Amino acid sequence: QVQLVESGGGLVQAGGSLRLSCAASGRTFSSVAMGWFRQAPGKEREFVAAINWSGSSRYYADSVKGRFTIFRDNAKNTVYLQMNSLKPEDTAVYYCAARTVQKSSWLSYEYDYWGQGTQVTVSS
Repeated sequence: QVQLVESGGGLVQAGGSLRLSCAASGRTFSSVAMGWFRQAPGKEREFVAAINWSGSSRYYADSVKGRFTIFRDNAKNTVYLQMNSLKPEDTAVYYCAARTVQKSSWLSYEYDYWGQGTQVTVSS
């Protein structure tokens, strides 16, 4: 079992920055891959970024590449999503997810555990 708790969401103006955190507990954090997904109102959940167990491999959706950075601190059992140059279209509930293998994935169905989500709202 892995429990995930996201934090760091909020309201920000376009062009601003936010850092999301996802604290994990219950299983050796360094053995799991992590991902961030988001879901806007009326839309399906979509992939944002993923990172493997060591942090040596990262993937990003085209829509956030160059603006968002995923990284992890295994000593703190936490994965982060640094979001810069935010746009109104980034408005969504952001979820972190854990996959009980070391390799990351962009496919939501390959993740085993999910957090409750944190709201990010970007005003124009």
